[in-house]
Amino acid sequence: MNARIQQIQKSILLSRKRQWGAFSGTELEQQLRRRGVRTIVLGGIATNFGVESTARAAFDRGYELVFAEDAMSSISAEAHTFVVNNIFPIMGRIRSTEQILIACNTVTN
Repeated sequence: MNARIQQIQKSILLSRKRQWGAFSGTELEQQLRRRGVRTIVLGGIATNFGVESTARAAFDRGYELVFAEDAMSSISAEAHTFVVNNIFPIMGRIRSTEQILIACNTVTN
């Protein structure tokens, strides 16, 4: 594994959540602010529930958002496609995980 991927893995912040959104009832925002994070890459199990809820909260808090489109799914392809095509483009950039990893490598090289 290349050094940049290892560096990214060390900086990953995991937050245990109990609501749809990752900001509700967690210390996520505090942890992100402490680390100076301005951009969040989002993926997850429920595109139109958890991912969308977290995205809306992050967008409202002024974070830049990147959506890893192929790293999320939903209860149906139609629900996933609707959010990815109609909601997420308003809040951020939609990319594949490959594009995100390439961009991360480009920044450090």
